[in-house]
Amino acid sequence: MSDLALRLAATIRHDGHGGVADDLDTENGFRQWLRDNTRGAEGDRAQVIELRRAVRSLFAYAVKPGEPSKADSDRLLDPRDALAHVNAAAGAVLRAPRLDWPEDGEPVVRFESTGGDELLATLARAAIEFLASDARTKLRACPAPRCVRYFVKQHPRQEWCKPSCGNRARVTRYYKRRHESV
Repeated sequence: MSDLALRLAATIRHDGHGGVADDLDTENGFRQWLRDNTRGAEGDRAQVIELRRAVRSLFAYAVKPGEPSKADSDRLLDPRDALAHVNAAAGAVLRAPRLDWPEDGEPVVRFESTGGDELLATLARAAIEFLASDARTKLRACPAPRCVRYFVKQHPRQEWCKPSCGNRARVTRYYKRRHESV
């Protein structure tokens, strides 16, 4: 379930033309993403977008001292505000996990009882499970030119989220070397 948090964060992506695309930007895109990732759950698009902002803010916090994704590095929430937002969304179910993350410690999950919005709670719970797991230590922001994704490093030599990003980085390096020597 924690890969759902990565899929939510990946709804902001490189558009293939040097810009950034937002899969949740339109109601149709939002509904399609819900069908593809949550078995068609219903929810409020604006609330999911705000939750995504909090999740991406926590991802940026988790990859420190590395750089955050270039897509939203100027719009990140303060980590404490992002934690509060994710925890509040997770609290929208009868039994909700809460993520506590002391500044000098490891994240810890605990459970509280409450009630409410199942979609937000499911997405927030996925983020909490991911950020409290060992996978968090392998989380990276892709350094490839124009890429804005976060990914989990699968092996020690992996540098990019996907092969096309690695290829784009190599082409960019080649182009710079070629044009600097001319």
